[in-house]
Amino acid sequence: MKDTKPPRVVAELGRPETPQETADRKAENSRLYRSRKTVNNLVLSLLATVGLVVVIVLAVPRGEAPERPTVDYAQLAGQAQPDLPVPLLTPELGDDWGSNYADVRTAASPVAGTPDIRSWNVGLISPDDEFVGLVQGVDANDTWLLAELDEARPTGTVTIDGVEWVEYANGSGSDDGNVAYALSTIAGRSTIAVFGTAKSEYVLDVARSVRTGVAANLDAPSGAPAETDSE
Repeated sequence: MKDTKPPRVVAELGRPETPQETADRKAENSRLYRSRKTVNNLVLSLLATVGLVVVIVLAVPRGEAPERPTVDYAQLAGQAQPDLPVPLLTPELGDDWGSNYADVRTAASPVAGTPDIRSWNVGLISPDDEFVGLVQGVDANDTWLLAELDEARPTGTVTIDGVEWVEYANGSGSDDGNVAYALSTIAGRSTIAVFGTAKSEYVLDVARSVRTGVAANLDAPSGAPAETDSE
């Protein structure tokens, strides 16, 4: 008679498996195999989806970033200079600055019985894309300046390259309009203000950049038009 091979002893059990235990073990192994296949398939599907998204993103054409406004306020100042009796200020700033307007404006004087006030206005865009304005009023008065600065109140003074400026701050930043921080000074017949929503250091940079023009206004004779500011 042919010998029958004894059942294999399972180490964990210390005895051979019963037929039911063998069936259960095979069923569990099959379940684990299917589970691993499901996870692997899920990972592969996820990787394929991510890869497709990357391809689509790379394939979509992108427009170039909009160029910073490039109004040539120095050239416009030269054109406007013959019509105004003071040296017009032209800030000397880096290439990371822009400008969105430069013009001469005439406003009715807020003081009854006094002449209209003409002003040279330059709008600047700071390196962080915030606004800084420069206004230079001819024979202006305190009431006009208060209106230009949205009625911001002075908080002190600061000296920049030998020029004393009055500082203004609205404080909250939410309802400040275009005047979160401002500076003003008087040079000859010019009342000059620099203001904006940009960081205060950028407003200070603009004030510093017109120091030569401020000095020219202090030295300019009254009456006849004078040369524009140049560094």
